[in-house]
Amino acid sequence: MRPDALLYPAPEGLFCPLGGFYVDPVRPVDRALVTHGHSDHARSGHRHVLATRQTLDIMRLRYGDDFAGAEQAAAFGEEIDINGVRVSFHPAGHVLGSAQIAIEKDGMRIVVSGDYKRRPDPTCAAYVPVPCDVFISEATFGLPVFHHPDPMAETRRLLASLKQFPERTHMVGAYALGKAQRVIRLLRDAGYDKPIYIHGALTKLCEYYISQGIELGELLPATIESRGDQTMFHGAVVVGPPSAFADRWARRFHDPVAAFASGWMMVRQRAKQRGVELPLVISDHCDWPELIETISELKPGEVWVTHGREEALVRWCELQGIKAKPLHLVGYEDEGD
Repeated sequence: MRPDALLYPAPEGLFCPLGGFYVDPVRPVDRALVTHGHSDHARSGHRHVLATRQTLDIMRLRYGDDFAGAEQAAAFGEEIDINGVRVSFHPAGHVLGSAQIAIEKDGMRIVVSGDYKRRPDPTCAAYVPVPCDVFISEATFGLPVFHHPDPMAETRRLLASLKQFPERTHMVGAYALGKAQRVIRLLRDAGYDKPIYIHGALTKLCEYYISQGIELGELLPATIESRGDQTMFHGAVVVGPPSAFADRWARRFHDPVAAFASGWMMVRQRAKQRGVELPLVISDHCDWPELIETISELKPGEVWVTHGREEALVRWCELQGIKAKPLHLVGYEDEGD
């Protein structure tokens, strides 16, 4: 079977005509398979959604109880038959509940990785390599310049700044799903045991992570009105979504140190544009060495590259004698970078 007879790009997203389903569709469809809960991959309005239990729970938290007409939970490694096509979900290591989706028919297996990372992360199941004929890889950081540092070393930079500026509030911008919880856990694993204050947009997701056995320590609401004394934030860590740091909410804190946890903080111009004083290079995606390590490990017959710096990774594959092509999918951003 030709791979593109099993799966191909359509305006709605990757489409499996034999199974009658889409993977991470960008508009409502009859049947959607969803890799993880970030809003560019998990959208509401589908008639039927198949995803891991944690991804379904996260979609409900973000979109409400009516996020889909019907839902079905897939356990990691479980094989599910959809109109004669076998599908299975495998850990992607991106955020809680994130999965790669293997699609198989007549001896042809395609693995859609979604977003994935190889670095250790106690807030989600670790990436598992899945042998395949075609590997569909993201390329968010698909340029040789991207070599991400050790996230614990970046966390120690934050702790050093707290020690250097004990009166200043350290405001850490981190996306609400995955990155915020990972930053909090990194601080805990580095020995920081004081309360961490969080923006209200993080509350439900942090509570869900805790319910799934992810230890985050003492979290308190980052609200002055309800707690009175502004001095309580002197020398404290406040975590919130990056968008919140541009509104009135951020101006209530004392002489804040603006930090942002993102793989993009390697790009100095991005940090400067955002007014970031303390850039923290902490990514939930693979960097360049990890992308090529993954492809070298899997040894697929073909690599299809999507949402990111597609051309460089395609060219690297070609130089290794691996057939490769860009998919040019649209509608996928870097929410969980």
